Amino acid sequence: MNRPVPRSIDELANEPIDDADAAALRDLARIYDALDPVPRGLVDRVKFGLTLDALHAEIAELQRSSGLVGVRSEAAGDVQSVTFTSGTLTTMITVTPTSADRVRVDGWIAPGGGVAVELRGRTTTRHTVADPDGRFAFDDVAKGLAQFVLRPPTVEARPVVTPSIEI
Repeated sequence: MNRPVPRSIDELANEPIDDADAAALRDLARIYDALDPVPRGLVDRVKFGLTLDALHAEIAELQRSSGLVGVRSEAAGDVQSVTFTSGTLTTMITVTPTSADRVRVDGWIAPGGGVAVELRGRTTTRHTVADPDGRFAFDDVAKGLAQFVLRPPTVEARPVVTPSIEI
């Protein structure tokens, strides 16, 4: 009986993927799925965060929050506040539940007069403009993943994009 001559790793690496390779990769994927699964919602969050605007925007950083942003609460009195900062703007929002699945979002931007505010949800996008004091609000917002895009009124200013948060 003739045995095949063992080949080097380099020779094997240069061969096309065959059925044995595909089976080994499937087994490896099953092992990773069992031992270290992708966190729930991660793929949606990544897709949500990767937008054309984000490629040309300044990214704000989540500075602080009160309450547990990202944890859903059924209590109507649970007001959450979140602060985002970037090199050009500071934004604070408060999220107030108005029903089991809706919230009111109030925000303040400094410096903020005339900043266009876009609230992106999973299925809808809402727009408003901050008043001369930097205040803005959105009523009747669906709970879920949300992100803000802030566009200063000057043409040369880049938009500021916040991280996605669960409201």
